[in-house]
Amino acid sequence: MDFSFTDEQQMLLDTTRRFIAERYDFEYRNRVRASEAGWSRETWDGLADLGVLALNIPEADGGIGAGPVGSMLVGNAIGEGLLLEPFLASAVIATQAIVELGSEAQRAAWLPPLASGELIVVLAHDESGTDNTTATRDGNGWRLDGRKSATYHAAAAQLLLVSARIDDGTLGLFAVPSDSSDMTLQPCTTVDEQPAAAIRFDGVRVEADARLGDDATAALQAVLDVGLAALCAEAFGAMDRILKATIEYTRSRVQFGVPIGSFQALQHRMAEMLMHLEQARSMAYLAASSCSDPDPAARRSALSAAKALMGQAARYIGQQAVQLHGGMGMTDELDVSHYFKRLLAFELRCGTTDQHLEAYREQLQVSA
Repeated sequence: MDFSFTDEQQMLLDTTRRFIAERYDFEYRNRVRASEAGWSRETWDGLADLGVLALNIPEADGGIGAGPVGSMLVGNAIGEGLLLEPFLASAVIATQAIVELGSEAQRAAWLPPLASGELIVVLAHDESGTDNTTATRDGNGWRLDGRKSATYHAAAAQLLLVSARIDDGTLGLFAVPSDSSDMTLQPCTTVDEQPAAAIRFDGVRVEADARLGDDATAALQAVLDVGLAALCAEAFGAMDRILKATIEYTRSRVQFGVPIGSFQALQHRMAEMLMHLEQARSMAYLAASSCSDPDPAARRSALSAAKALMGQAARYIGQQAVQLHGGMGMTDELDVSHYFKRLLAFELRCGTTDQHLEAYREQLQVSA
C-alpha cells in the first residue's frame, strides 16, 4: 500500500508547518495561553487565509473538500505546534456535523463563514452520565434542558450544536446561539491548557428550524469518528516533536564529560520511543483511512484499535521524555511538559485507552 502524499497534500503540510513555525513559537504560545480568551484570533484568521478552515467543506459548498487526509496533515502540524485554537472542535467536528446533517439552507448560512473564520461552531455532546440533555416540543419550537460536561472552546463559539434526547427515543441536534438566555457557561481550562466550559440549559428555547436533520444518532457517530481520527493526527504530531526534543536534549546534556545520549541504556530507551512512534504513525494513517468507512462496525473497530495503541504510545513516549529530561521536564519553561500534558489529555479524550481496548475486544467477539 502506498502511503506517500500527493504534491498538493505535501504542500498543505509544509505550508501549515511553515505558518506555525513563523508565527506560533513557544513564547507566542505562552502569551496566548495566558490571555483571557486562551486562544488567538490572529492565528485563527491566519489559518483561514491558508484555507485550512475549509478543508472539511465540500467543493460544492465552496470549500476544499480535502477530507480526513487533509485534516490528518494539518492535525500533525497543529500537534507539533501545540496550537490552542479550535481547529478540531470547529473546523473538523462541527463542520462535519453541518455537512452530514444540515439542510441546504443551514449549509448555505453556516459553511461559508466557517471557512472564512468569521464563524466558530462547537459541538456540545459529552455528558457526565447524570442530568442528561433533553429536548421537548414547545409550540413550534423546542425546549432544551440539561447539562454538558467540559466542552472544548465553547466560550469561543458563536453557535453551539447541542445533542439532546427526544421523548420518542431519537437523538436530535440543535443549533443554539451562544448568547441564548437560560444557557449558562462555566469556563474551565483543560489539563492540556485549552479553554473549555461546562454548559447548562435551563429551558433554552429554539425554533423548529434550529434542528439539524431527524434522528442524528448514526450521523453523529460518524462525525465523532472523523473527529477521533483528527485527534489521533494531532497526538502523533505531539509525539513526533517531543521525541525530537528529547534526542536533541540528550545530545547537548553533558554528564561525566560526555553527552548523556552516548549512554547505551538511554539509547535503548529512545529506540523504544521511536518504535512506539512508528506504530503510532501507522495507527494515525489507519484512523484517517478508516474514519469514513460506510460500515459502522468496521469503522469503529479500526478507530478503537488506533486510539488504544496510540494511547499506549502517547503514555510511553511522554513519560520517557520527561524522565530523560530530568527535573527540567516538569517545568513550564520547557515545552516538553506542555507536550506531555497534551498527550495526557489525548489518552483521556474521546474514550480512554482501556475503554477502546474493551470496545475492540467486543468487536472481535462479534466478528468471530
